[in-house]
Amino acid sequence: MRRIVAFDRVTADGYFTSPDGKLDWVVPEPQIDKEAGEGMSGQGAILFGRRTYEMFQAFWPHALEDPGTAPDPHMPGRRSPEIRAMAVWINEAAKTVFSKTLEDVTWKNTRLIRAFDPREVEAMKKQPGPDMLIFGSGSIASQLTEHGLIDEYRFIVGPVLLGGGKSLISGLTKSSRLDLLEAKTYPSGNVMLRYAPHK
Repeated sequence: MRRIVAFDRVTADGYFTSPDGKLDWVVPEPQIDKEAGEGMSGQGAILFGRRTYEMFQAFWPHALEDPGTAPDPHMPGRRSPEIRAMAVWINEAAKTVFSKTLEDVTWKNTRLIRAFDPREVEAMKKQPGPDMLIFGSGSIASQLTEHGLIDEYRFIVGPVLLGGGKSLISGLTKSSRLDLLEAKTYPSGNVMLRYAPHK
């Protein structure tokens, strides 16, 4: 059975976007880019909510214009081959976006599902293939969490306090205990935490 892995950057005080919806608080870390580029190539698909899908679609197709490097979405002016490796995978991966308001999807290898249905996601997990990733997409990530459909959470916790913003997971009807799988620190002050739902 395929797993769903939530991969997200959050601040030390628990927000994944600033109050105005921006990600300019992210502290870059080349080693994270390298590991992400290497690890994502083995994943099978990406799940999105509408806002994250539109943000990715506006950036990642253009990230392949240079044959050697790609721009850092969080740090204007910075480019790296590691980010280009991510761009190749993101553009080629099968993508599913859940949205009631999008009229159509034009990004390569993307399908549109009009409404979130946990039974449909369960059926997707039963299909053969590598794991699925979900980036951001707080509303969908929250619904997946509520229905016990996320198998692993990978948080990159940045050394930043925003004091306000949007939480990744919200609106749960019950708390969800997690088991720590791995903790890793980086020179930039970022910390990677891997969790699985407690069984």
